[in-house]
Amino acid sequence: MTRFALLLPAAGLGARMGGRKTLLALAGKPILRHTLERFAPFAARICQTIIVAHPADLPAIERECPGACVVAGGARRQDSVAAGLACVDPAAELVAIHDAVRPFVAPAAIAAALEAAERVGAAIVATPMKPTVKRVAGGLIAATVDRHGLWCAQTPQVFRRPLILEACAAAERDGAEVTDDAQLVERLGHPVAVVPGSDLNLKITTPEDLALAEAILARGLAPTAGPSATGFRGM
Repeated sequence: MTRFALLLPAAGLGARMGGRKTLLALAGKPILRHTLERFAPFAARICQTIIVAHPADLPAIERECPGACVVAGGARRQDSVAAGLACVDPAAELVAIHDAVRPFVAPAAIAAALEAAERVGAAIVATPMKPTVKRVAGGLIAATVDRHGLWCAQTPQVFRRPLILEACAAAERDGAEVTDDAQLVERLGHPVAVVPGSDLNLKITTPEDLALAEAILARGLAPTAGPSATGFRGM
């Protein structure tokens, strides 16, 4: 049974939300708690839980998740991921990186990403692009983008531990900036598998997203969560 470290970046400033998001209440408990509960079915495989947080949130997250490794993040997502990777237990064969504010990832998608990463070395959850996409310049349409083959990246994004460590170090050495973790590995020319996700696996970044998340829970549309996440190793 392949064991993995769960790394949750949660250090964003939350500018679009008007404040940091991870500890915001969703149906009476922090978004972070909902997110952790989606991984409860994999508790036997999780050797470590790492939460990368804004420095101001460290005490609150340490209280909320007393067994987790909680570390301060950086200015960019890739800086926060690097800070989390520096703490990964060598016993972890894989590292699953998941946005702390995606509370509705389905266990089936997690399992598929883990299995694909075991085979290929890297895998992400994603959904096919559905809307018509326009390239805009100066407030005018410059082109309509062909959607064929376009997918919207989600998380978790799962990697063999040595591969993501190498990729992160290479980006730092080269001064490269990326917008998701898979880009780090893509830069090395390594293949990254894609497994289908769901539109329910939304990232809560705005007040509208939070309202939508509340509606998803109220209507019983969220994937079934596991038991309390306090049973995790490292939690």
